[in-house]
Amino acid sequence: MTNVVVVGSQWGDEGKGKIVDWLSERADVIVRFQGGHNAGHTLVVDGVTYKLSLLPSGVVREGKLSVIGNGVVIDPHALVAEIDRLTGQGVAVSPENLRIADNATLILSLHRELDAIREDAASNSGTKIGTTRRGIGPAYEDKVGRRAVRVMDLANMESLPAKVDRLLTHHNALRRGLGQKEVAHETIMSELTDVAGRVLPYRDTVWRLLDEKRRSGKRILFEGAQGTLLDIDHGTYPFVTSSNTVSGQAAAGSGMGPGSLGYVLGITKAYTTRVGEGPFPTEQQNDIGQFLGERGHEFGTVTGRKRRCGWFDAVLVRQAVATNGITGIALTKLDVLDGLDELKICVGYTLDDQELDFFPASQGQQARVVPVYETLEGWKESTVGARSWNDLPAQAVKYVRHIEELIGAPVALLSTSPERDDTILVTDPFED
Repeated sequence: MTNVVVVGSQWGDEGKGKIVDWLSERADVIVRFQGGHNAGHTLVVDGVTYKLSLLPSGVVREGKLSVIGNGVVIDPHALVAEIDRLTGQGVAVSPENLRIADNATLILSLHRELDAIREDAASNSGTKIGTTRRGIGPAYEDKVGRRAVRVMDLANMESLPAKVDRLLTHHNALRRGLGQKEVAHETIMSELTDVAGRVLPYRDTVWRLLDEKRRSGKRILFEGAQGTLLDIDHGTYPFVTSSNTVSGQAAAGSGMGPGSLGYVLGITKAYTTRVGEGPFPTEQQNDIGQFLGERGHEFGTVTGRKRRCGWFDAVLVRQAVATNGITGIALTKLDVLDGLDELKICVGYTLDDQELDFFPASQGQQARVVPVYETLEGWKESTVGARSWNDLPAQAVKYVRHIEELIGAPVALLSTSPERDDTILVTDPFED
Protein backbone atom coordinates (compact mmCIF):
# COMPACT_ATOMS: atom_id res chain seq x y z
CA MET A 1 0.00 0.00 0.00
CA THR A 2 1.25 3.49 -0.87
CA ASN A 3 0.08 7.08 -1.11
CA VAL A 4 -0.47 8.46 -4.61
CA VAL A 5 0.30 11.83 -6.19
CA VAL A 6 -1.67 12.77 -9.31
CA VAL A 7 -0.15 15.38 -11.63
CA GLY A 8 -0.86 16.59 -15.13
CA SER A 9 1.95 15.77 -17.54
CA GLN A 10 1.06 18.30 -20.23
CA TRP A 11 -0.52 21.79 -20.09
CA GLY A 12 -3.37 20.73 -17.85
CA ASP A 13 -6.88 19.67 -18.92
CA GLU A 14 -5.70 16.05 -19.21
CA GLY A 15 -8.73 14.63 -17.40
CA LYS A 16 -7.35 14.58 -13.86
CA GLY A 17 -10.81 14.99 -12.37
CA LYS A 18 -12.13 11.66 -13.57
CA ILE A 19 -8.95 9.80 -12.61
CA VAL A 20 -8.80 11.35 -9.15
CA ASP A 21 -12.46 10.53 -8.62
CA TRP A 22 -11.85 6.97 -9.83
CA LEU A 23 -8.90 6.61 -7.45
CA SER A 24 -10.75 8.23 -4.56
CA GLU A 25 -12.71 5.03 -3.99
CA ARG A 26 -9.42 3.45 -2.96
CA ALA A 27 -8.30 6.45 -0.90
CA ASP A 28 -9.29 7.65 2.56
CA VAL A 29 -8.02 11.22 2.25
CA ILE A 30 -7.87 13.43 -0.86
CA VAL A 31 -5.54 16.46 -0.71
CA ARG A 32 -5.36 19.47 -3.01
CA PHE A 33 -1.81 20.85 -2.74
CA GLN A 34 -1.41 23.88 -5.07
CA GLY A 35 -3.13 26.37 -7.32
CA GLY A 36 -6.43 28.11 -6.83
CA HIS A 37 -9.85 28.31 -8.47
CA ASN A 38 -8.29 29.11 -11.85
CA ALA A 39 -8.42 25.46 -12.89
CA GLY A 40 -11.16 22.89 -12.67
CA HIS A 41 -12.13 19.26 -12.71
CA THR A 42 -15.23 17.88 -14.37
CA LEU A 43 -16.53 14.69 -12.78
CA VAL A 44 -19.27 12.48 -14.22
CA VAL A 45 -20.64 10.12 -11.56
CA ASP A 46 -23.70 7.97 -12.27
CA GLY A 47 -24.67 10.34 -15.05
CA VAL A 48 -24.42 13.44 -12.86
CA THR A 49 -21.84 16.09 -13.79
CA TYR A 50 -19.98 17.97 -11.06
CA LYS A 51 -17.73 20.92 -11.88
CA LEU A 52 -15.09 21.61 -9.24
CA SER A 53 -12.57 24.42 -9.23
CA LEU A 54 -11.20 24.63 -5.69
CA LEU A 55 -12.59 21.72 -3.71
CA PRO A 56 -10.79 18.35 -3.87
CA SER A 57 -12.49 15.73 -5.99
CA GLY A 58 -13.14 13.58 -2.95
CA VAL A 59 -16.01 15.79 -1.80
CA VAL A 60 -18.43 13.96 -4.08
CA ARG A 61 -17.64 10.64 -2.38
CA GLU A 62 -19.25 9.69 0.91
CA GLY A 63 -16.93 8.68 3.71
CA LYS A 64 -13.87 10.47 2.31
CA LEU A 65 -11.96 13.31 3.91
CA SER A 66 -11.05 16.19 1.59
CA VAL A 67 -8.22 18.55 2.47
CA ILE A 68 -7.10 21.88 1.00
CA GLY A 69 -3.40 22.24 1.76
CA ASN A 70 -1.26 25.26 2.56
CA GLY A 71 0.06 25.39 -1.01
CA VAL A 72 -3.36 26.45 -2.31
CA VAL A 73 -4.43 30.10 -2.56
CA ILE A 74 -8.08 30.41 -1.57
CA ASP A 75 -10.67 32.94 -2.66
CA PRO A 76 -13.00 32.63 0.36
CA HIS A 77 -16.05 33.88 -1.51
CA ALA A 78 -15.42 31.47 -4.40
CA LEU A 79 -14.99 28.67 -1.85
CA VAL A 80 -18.32 29.41 -0.18
CA ALA A 81 -20.06 29.68 -3.56
CA GLU A 82 -18.67 26.30 -4.65
CA ILE A 83 -19.75 24.66 -1.41
CA ASP A 84 -23.24 26.08 -1.85
CA ARG A 85 -23.41 24.94 -5.47
CA LEU A 86 -22.45 21.37 -4.58
CA THR A 87 -24.88 21.38 -1.67
CA GLY A 88 -27.57 22.30 -4.18
CA GLN A 89 -26.61 19.18 -6.15
CA GLY A 90 -27.13 17.04 -3.07
CA VAL A 91 -23.46 16.75 -2.06
CA ALA A 92 -22.92 17.06 1.69
CA VAL A 93 -19.98 19.38 2.35
CA SER A 94 -19.26 20.03 6.02
CA PRO A 95 -16.36 20.40 8.47
CA GLU A 96 -16.59 16.64 8.95
CA ASN A 97 -15.46 15.89 5.39
CA LEU A 98 -13.57 19.07 4.41
CA ARG A 99 -10.57 20.59 6.20
CA ILE A 100 -8.58 23.65 5.13
CA ALA A 101 -5.01 24.51 6.13
CA ASP A 102 -5.02 27.44 8.54
CA ASN A 103 -1.80 28.72 6.95
CA ALA A 104 -3.21 28.85 3.41
CA THR A 105 -3.15 32.27 1.71
CA LEU A 106 -6.37 34.12 0.85
CA ILE A 107 -7.22 35.71 -2.50
CA LEU A 108 -8.92 39.09 -2.05
CA SER A 109 -10.79 41.38 -4.44
CA LEU A 110 -7.70 43.54 -4.86
CA HIS A 111 -5.82 40.50 -6.21
CA ARG A 112 -8.48 39.89 -8.84
CA GLU A 113 -8.49 43.56 -9.82
CA LEU A 114 -4.71 43.70 -10.14
CA ASP A 115 -4.71 40.54 -12.23
CA ALA A 116 -7.21 42.09 -14.66
CA ILE A 117 -5.40 45.46 -14.77
CA ARG A 118 -2.12 43.79 -15.69
CA GLU A 119 -3.67 41.49 -18.27
CA ASP A 120 -5.48 44.38 -19.96
CA ALA A 121 -2.25 46.36 -20.11
CA ALA A 122 -0.39 43.33 -21.48
CA SER A 123 -3.07 42.82 -24.14
CA ASN A 124 -2.50 46.34 -25.39
CA SER A 125 1.26 45.79 -25.58
CA GLY A 126 1.09 42.30 -27.10
CA THR A 127 2.62 40.57 -24.06
CA LYS A 128 -0.51 38.92 -22.65
CA ILE A 129 0.09 35.81 -20.53
CA GLY A 130 -3.48 34.53 -20.70
CA THR A 131 -4.37 34.42 -17.01
CA THR A 132 -7.89 33.65 -15.82
CA ARG A 133 -8.01 37.05 -14.04
CA ARG A 134 -8.92 35.38 -10.75
CA GLY A 135 -6.11 36.86 -8.68
CA ILE A 136 -3.99 33.73 -8.38
CA GLY A 137 -0.66 35.29 -9.33
CA PRO A 138 -0.99 38.45 -7.20
CA ALA A 139 -1.99 36.32 -4.19
CA TYR A 140 1.12 34.16 -4.56
CA GLU A 141 3.19 37.34 -4.86
CA ASP A 142 1.87 38.55 -1.50
CA LYS A 143 2.56 35.14 0.01
CA VAL A 144 6.19 35.27 -1.10
CA GLY A 145 6.35 38.94 -0.08
CA ARG A 146 5.29 37.93 3.47
CA ARG A 147 2.34 40.30 3.54
CA ALA A 148 -0.50 37.86 2.79
CA VAL A 149 -3.69 37.46 4.80
CA ARG A 150 -4.13 33.77 5.66
CA VAL A 151 -7.04 31.63 6.76
CA MET A 152 -5.95 31.73 10.41
CA ASP A 153 -6.06 35.55 10.38
CA LEU A 154 -9.84 35.45 10.05
CA ALA A 155 -10.00 34.14 13.61
CA ASN A 156 -8.23 37.16 15.10
CA MET A 157 -10.11 40.36 14.35
CA GLU A 158 -7.85 42.29 16.72
CA SER A 159 -4.70 41.77 14.64
CA LEU A 160 -6.39 41.56 11.22
CA PRO A 161 -6.69 45.36 10.66
CA ALA A 162 -2.92 45.79 10.98
CA LYS A 163 -2.32 42.97 8.49
CA VAL A 164 -4.74 44.57 6.04
CA ASP A 165 -2.99 47.93 6.44
CA ARG A 166 0.36 46.33 5.66
CA LEU A 167 -1.07 44.68 2.57
CA LEU A 168 -2.65 47.92 1.38
CA THR A 169 0.59 49.86 1.83
CA HIS A 170 2.02 47.71 -0.94
CA HIS A 171 -1.06 47.45 -3.15
CA ASN A 172 -2.11 51.09 -3.04
CA ALA A 173 1.38 52.23 -3.95
CA LEU A 174 1.27 49.82 -6.87
CA ARG A 175 -2.20 50.98 -7.92
CA ARG A 176 -1.15 54.62 -7.84
CA GLY A 177 1.72 53.75 -10.16
CA LEU A 178 -0.74 52.07 -12.51
CA GLY A 179 -3.06 55.08 -12.45
CA GLN A 180 -5.74 53.21 -10.48
CA LYS A 181 -7.90 54.26 -7.55
CA GLU A 182 -6.69 53.17 -4.11
CA VAL A 183 -8.50 50.44 -2.16
CA ALA A 184 -10.07 51.49 1.13
CA HIS A 185 -9.18 49.65 4.34
CA GLU A 186 -12.89 49.29 5.13
CA THR A 187 -13.52 47.54 1.80
CA ILE A 188 -11.10 44.70 2.54
CA MET A 189 -12.14 44.40 6.18
CA SER A 190 -15.77 44.15 5.16
CA GLU A 191 -15.20 41.38 2.62
CA LEU A 192 -13.18 39.39 5.16
CA THR A 193 -15.59 39.78 8.09
CA ASP A 194 -18.53 38.90 5.84
CA VAL A 195 -17.05 35.51 4.96
CA ALA A 196 -15.06 34.59 8.08
CA GLY A 197 -17.91 32.74 9.75
CA ARG A 198 -18.38 30.48 6.73
CA VAL A 199 -14.70 29.61 6.34
CA LEU A 200 -13.37 29.23 9.90
CA PRO A 201 -15.28 26.03 10.77
CA TYR A 202 -13.19 24.22 8.13
CA ARG A 203 -9.73 25.37 9.26
CA ASP A 204 -7.26 22.89 10.67
CA THR A 205 -3.58 22.25 11.32
CA VAL A 206 -3.38 20.22 8.13
CA TRP A 207 0.22 18.98 8.35
CA ARG A 208 -0.58 17.44 11.72
CA LEU A 209 -3.88 16.00 10.53
CA LEU A 210 -2.21 14.33 7.55
CA ASP A 211 0.62 12.99 9.68
CA GLU A 212 -1.93 11.36 11.97
CA LYS A 213 -3.76 9.83 8.99
CA ARG A 214 -0.51 8.52 7.53
CA ARG A 215 0.60 6.97 10.81
CA SER A 216 -2.76 5.25 11.20
CA GLY A 217 -2.38 3.59 7.80
CA LYS A 218 -4.85 5.70 5.81
CA ARG A 219 -4.40 5.95 2.06
CA ILE A 220 -3.77 9.52 0.93
CA LEU A 221 -4.35 10.81 -2.59
CA PHE A 222 -2.73 14.11 -3.58
CA GLU A 223 -4.20 16.07 -6.49
CA GLY A 224 -2.77 19.11 -8.21
CA ALA A 225 -4.20 21.60 -10.66
CA GLN A 226 -2.97 22.56 -14.14
CA GLY A 227 -0.07 20.54 -15.59
CA THR A 228 3.70 20.20 -15.56
CA LEU A 229 4.21 22.52 -18.52
CA LEU A 230 2.51 25.31 -16.56
CA ASP A 231 4.89 24.94 -13.62
CA ILE A 232 6.42 28.28 -12.60
CA ASP A 233 9.94 26.76 -12.84
CA HIS A 234 9.67 23.86 -15.28
CA GLY A 235 6.96 25.12 -17.63
CA THR A 236 6.87 27.35 -20.71
CA TYR A 237 7.82 30.49 -18.79
CA PRO A 238 6.44 33.18 -18.74
CA PHE A 239 3.28 31.53 -20.09
CA VAL A 240 2.79 29.52 -16.91
CA THR A 241 0.76 29.51 -13.71
CA SER A 242 2.03 31.05 -10.47
CA SER A 243 2.81 27.89 -8.51
CA ASN A 244 4.81 24.69 -8.76
CA THR A 245 2.60 22.06 -10.36
CA VAL A 246 5.11 19.17 -10.26
CA SER A 247 4.85 16.25 -7.85
CA GLY A 248 7.42 17.60 -5.41
CA GLN A 249 4.99 20.36 -4.49
CA ALA A 250 2.64 17.75 -3.01
CA ALA A 251 5.00 17.58 -0.03
CA ALA A 252 5.58 21.33 0.38
CA GLY A 253 1.95 22.18 -0.31
CA SER A 254 0.53 19.78 2.27
CA GLY A 255 3.16 19.64 5.00
CA MET A 256 4.03 15.99 4.48
CA GLY A 257 7.58 14.75 3.95
CA PRO A 258 8.67 13.65 0.45
CA GLY A 259 9.12 10.09 1.70
CA SER A 260 5.37 9.91 2.32
CA LEU A 261 4.35 10.55 -1.27
CA GLY A 262 4.84 7.14 -2.92
CA TYR A 263 3.45 6.48 -6.42
CA VAL A 264 3.38 9.39 -8.89
CA LEU A 265 0.65 9.04 -11.52
CA GLY A 266 0.96 11.34 -14.53
CA ILE A 267 -2.31 12.07 -16.28
CA THR A 268 -1.64 12.21 -20.02
CA LYS A 269 -4.03 12.98 -22.84
CA ALA A 270 -3.71 10.84 -25.98
CA TYR A 271 -3.16 14.05 -27.93
CA THR A 272 -2.13 17.53 -26.74
CA THR A 273 -4.13 20.62 -25.78
CA ARG A 274 -3.35 24.03 -24.35
CA VAL A 275 -5.45 26.96 -23.11
CA GLY A 276 -4.20 30.53 -23.41
CA GLU A 277 -1.01 31.99 -24.79
CA GLY A 278 2.41 30.43 -25.22
CA PRO A 279 4.35 27.96 -27.39
CA PHE A 280 2.70 24.77 -28.63
CA PRO A 281 4.95 22.93 -31.14
CA THR A 282 2.41 20.30 -32.27
CA GLU A 283 -0.62 22.61 -32.50
CA GLN A 284 -2.82 21.91 -35.52
CA GLN A 285 -4.58 25.02 -36.78
CA ASN A 286 -6.42 23.01 -39.40
CA ASP A 287 -9.10 20.34 -39.80
CA ILE A 288 -7.27 17.97 -37.44
CA GLY A 289 -7.17 20.56 -34.69
CA GLN A 290 -10.85 21.30 -35.19
CA PHE A 291 -11.68 17.57 -35.19
CA LEU A 292 -9.85 17.02 -31.89
CA GLY A 293 -11.45 20.06 -30.30
CA GLU A 294 -14.98 19.14 -31.31
CA ARG A 295 -14.70 15.40 -30.62
CA GLY A 296 -12.90 16.00 -27.31
CA HIS A 297 -15.22 18.83 -26.16
CA GLU A 298 -12.13 20.92 -25.53
CA PHE A 299 -13.39 23.84 -23.50
CA GLY A 300 -12.10 24.90 -20.08
CA THR A 301 -14.10 23.70 -17.04
CA VAL A 302 -13.73 27.03 -15.21
CA THR A 303 -13.37 29.60 -17.98
CA GLY A 304 -15.11 27.96 -20.93
CA ARG A 305 -12.17 29.02 -23.08
CA LYS A 306 -11.58 26.99 -26.25
CA ARG A 307 -8.47 24.81 -26.03
CA ARG A 308 -5.84 24.71 -28.73
CA CYS A 309 -5.36 21.15 -30.02
CA GLY A 310 -2.55 19.17 -31.62
CA TRP A 311 -0.76 15.84 -31.96
CA PHE A 312 0.75 13.97 -29.03
CA ASP A 313 4.14 15.38 -28.06
CA ALA A 314 6.26 12.57 -26.63
CA VAL A 315 9.19 14.91 -25.99
CA LEU A 316 7.22 17.07 -23.59
CA VAL A 317 5.69 14.13 -21.76
CA ARG A 318 9.06 12.38 -21.47
CA GLN A 319 10.38 15.58 -19.87
CA ALA A 320 7.41 15.59 -17.47
CA VAL A 321 8.12 11.98 -16.54
CA ALA A 322 11.63 13.03 -15.51
CA THR A 323 10.77 16.22 -13.59
CA ASN A 324 7.93 14.56 -11.67
CA GLY A 325 9.47 11.14 -11.13
CA ILE A 326 6.36 9.67 -12.72
CA THR A 327 5.87 5.99 -11.91
CA GLY A 328 3.11 5.36 -14.44
CA ILE A 329 0.65 7.30 -16.57
CA ALA A 330 -3.10 7.38 -16.93
CA LEU A 331 -3.76 7.83 -20.64
CA THR A 332 -7.05 9.66 -21.26
CA LYS A 333 -9.30 10.45 -24.20
CA LEU A 334 -8.02 7.66 -26.43
CA ASP A 335 -11.55 7.45 -27.87
CA VAL A 336 -11.24 10.96 -29.34
CA LEU A 337 -8.79 9.54 -31.92
CA ASP A 338 -11.28 6.96 -33.21
CA GLY A 339 -11.81 7.17 -36.98
CA LEU A 340 -8.64 8.99 -38.01
CA ASP A 341 -6.78 7.46 -40.95
CA GLU A 342 -3.40 8.23 -39.47
CA LEU A 343 -1.92 9.60 -36.26
CA LYS A 344 1.26 11.56 -35.70
CA ILE A 345 3.51 11.62 -32.64
CA CYS A 346 6.22 14.21 -32.07
CA VAL A 347 9.46 12.36 -31.28
CA GLY A 348 11.93 15.24 -31.39
CA TYR A 349 12.53 18.80 -32.57
CA THR A 350 14.79 20.71 -34.86
CA LEU A 351 16.05 24.14 -33.83
CA ASP A 352 18.10 26.15 -36.29
CA ASP A 353 19.23 22.92 -38.05
CA GLN A 354 20.07 21.30 -34.69
CA GLU A 355 18.27 18.17 -33.49
CA LEU A 356 16.86 18.28 -29.94
CA ASP A 357 15.44 15.51 -27.77
CA PHE A 358 14.16 17.95 -25.11
CA PHE A 359 12.15 21.17 -24.94
CA PRO A 360 14.48 24.12 -24.30
CA ALA A 361 13.81 26.57 -21.46
CA SER A 362 14.39 29.73 -23.52
CA GLN A 363 11.19 31.50 -24.59
CA GLY A 364 12.72 32.41 -27.93
CA GLN A 365 13.89 28.87 -28.64
CA GLN A 366 10.56 27.39 -27.57
CA ALA A 367 8.85 29.54 -30.17
CA ARG A 368 11.20 28.35 -32.93
CA VAL A 369 11.37 24.59 -32.45
CA VAL A 370 9.92 22.50 -35.26
CA PRO A 371 8.45 19.09 -34.38
CA VAL A 372 9.75 15.88 -35.92
CA TYR A 373 6.91 13.40 -36.41
CA GLU A 374 6.43 9.67 -36.69
CA THR A 375 3.25 8.57 -38.46
CA LEU A 376 1.15 5.64 -37.28
CA GLU A 377 -1.86 3.97 -38.83
CA GLY A 378 -5.16 4.93 -37.22
CA TRP A 379 -8.18 2.76 -36.45
CA LYS A 380 -11.82 2.86 -37.53
CA GLU A 381 -13.33 0.84 -34.69
CA SER A 382 -14.71 2.55 -31.60
CA THR A 383 -12.79 2.48 -28.33
CA VAL A 384 -15.56 4.22 -26.37
CA GLY A 385 -16.35 2.35 -23.16
CA ALA A 386 -13.58 -0.23 -23.56
CA ARG A 387 -12.76 -1.85 -20.21
CA SER A 388 -10.07 -4.35 -21.21
CA TRP A 389 -7.18 -4.54 -23.68
CA ASN A 390 -9.15 -7.13 -25.65
CA ASP A 391 -11.82 -4.48 -26.33
CA LEU A 392 -9.32 -2.24 -28.13
CA PRO A 393 -8.48 -2.31 -31.85
CA ALA A 394 -5.02 -3.65 -32.61
CA GLN A 395 -3.83 -0.27 -33.94
CA ALA A 396 -5.02 1.48 -30.79
CA VAL A 397 -2.98 -0.93 -28.68
CA LYS A 398 0.03 -0.31 -30.94
CA TYR A 399 -0.41 3.45 -30.48
CA VAL A 400 -0.51 3.14 -26.68
CA ARG A 401 2.51 0.81 -26.57
CA HIS A 402 4.53 3.18 -28.73
CA ILE A 403 3.71 6.07 -26.41
CA GLU A 404 4.97 4.01 -23.46
CA GLU A 405 8.22 3.34 -25.29
CA LEU A 406 8.75 6.97 -26.27
CA ILE A 407 8.06 8.56 -22.87
CA GLY A 408 9.79 5.92 -20.74
CA ALA A 409 6.83 5.18 -18.48
CA PRO A 410 4.16 2.46 -18.51
CA VAL A 411 0.42 2.99 -18.78
CA ALA A 412 -1.20 2.26 -15.42
CA LEU A 413 -4.73 3.26 -16.41
CA LEU A 414 -6.41 3.86 -19.74
CA SER A 415 -9.55 6.02 -19.97
CA THR A 416 -11.96 5.52 -22.85
CA SER A 417 -14.80 7.93 -21.98
CA PRO A 418 -15.73 10.55 -19.36
CA GLU A 419 -17.62 7.90 -17.37
CA ARG A 420 -15.59 6.81 -14.35
CA ASP A 421 -16.10 3.08 -14.95
CA ASP A 422 -14.89 3.20 -18.56
CA THR A 423 -11.32 2.68 -17.43
CA ILE A 424 -8.84 -0.10 -18.14
CA LEU A 425 -6.81 -0.82 -15.00
CA VAL A 426 -3.33 -2.12 -15.68
CA THR A 427 -1.71 -1.28 -12.34
CA ASP A 428 -3.50 -0.06 -9.23
CA PRO A 429 -1.28 2.78 -7.99
CA PHE A 430 -2.36 2.18 -4.40
CA GLU A 431 -1.20 -1.42 -4.56
CA ASP A 432 2.00 -0.92 -6.52
